[in-house]
Amino acid sequence: MAKTATRGRRKAPARGKSKARGSGGGLLPWAVIGIAAIGGIVAHDHWKSIQPMLARQSTPITRETAEPRPVVKKDAPPKQVALAAPTPKVPVPQSLPQPLPPAAIPTPMIQPIKAVPSPAPAAVSQTGTVAFGYCGQGAHINCVGDGGVFWYKGEKIVIADMASPVVDRARCDGERRVAFAAKSRLLALLNAGPFTMNAAGKAESSGAPRVVSRDGRSFGAQLINEGLARKPGAAGSAWCA
Repeated sequence: MAKTATRGRRKAPARGKSKARGSGGGLLPWAVIGIAAIGGIVAHDHWKSIQPMLARQSTPITRETAEPRPVVKKDAPPKQVALAAPTPKVPVPQSLPQPLPPAAIPTPMIQPIKAVPSPAPAAVSQTGTVAFGYCGQGAHINCVGDGGVFWYKGEKIVIADMASPVVDRARCDGERRVAFAAKSRLLALLNAGPFTMNAAGKAESSGAPRVVSRDGRSFGAQLINEGLARKPGAAGSAWCA
């Protein structure tokens, strides 16, 4: 009897707790309903001021719901991101390559040109007007040496268009007489007046060859015509015939 009494005493508080829980659980719904009713009344009274706030908050929500999100496929490759275009590099000036030399062009062999002798310059004429004499032991200035040689202003002149015997080299009396006659005749021709001398070749140690004339008539031709001289190169043995 004592054990049953103690068991009944311990269970009494548990029943009180369950009653309290049952009463609290029954008041909670009514409290929520009451708060909702009060909130509805307040919202109804202040609807004009609350409406703009709700419109602002609902706009992003509607945008998020209106815009469909892209479906990401697992196997799809990652979206390529457009990279910024690189700035173009300024080309660095480089030295231009040197042009290659042109290929050697074969040139035809040039035939040697034969030298054409230039025409001899015109004969230089010179006029003599001095007085002559026979050459002696002194200096020979203006004098006659033999029938074909004389000195004019110290230069030895050889008459080029004739050949006469020489006194010192005569081989016979007849040649000696002709040599004296040619020498005297040449002195007379030179002192007869102005005469002209034309060069007939280069000057040598034997003398300067000249063609001596007056009024276009050669002194050598006159001596040949008078029998006191011969043409150059002719045999001279006839002087001693």
